[in-house]
Amino acid sequence: MKKEIHPANNLVCFRDVSTGRKFLTKSTLRSKETEVIDGVEYFVFNREVTSDSHPAYTGEKRFVDSAGRVEKFQSKFRRGRA
Repeated sequence: MKKEIHPANNLVCFRDVSTGRKFLTKSTLRSKETEVIDGVEYFVFNREVTSDSHPAYTGEKRFVDSAGRVEKFQSKFRRGRA
């Protein structure tokens, strides 16, 4: 295996914005924002939807869309139906 061709593996924290839950893992990603958790520094990535807040995993029926795409889709395909 060749040396120095693989990207560095970093400790990262994916934070769900809606629930506040943190997922700690390793990745090659780097971020400007860091946070110290249990004495270890992690790169932080904020996510709007994760398995903690996605309706498919939680069973909730809600739309997680701020751009209005869901409403456009529903109105487009609701035309022919009464």
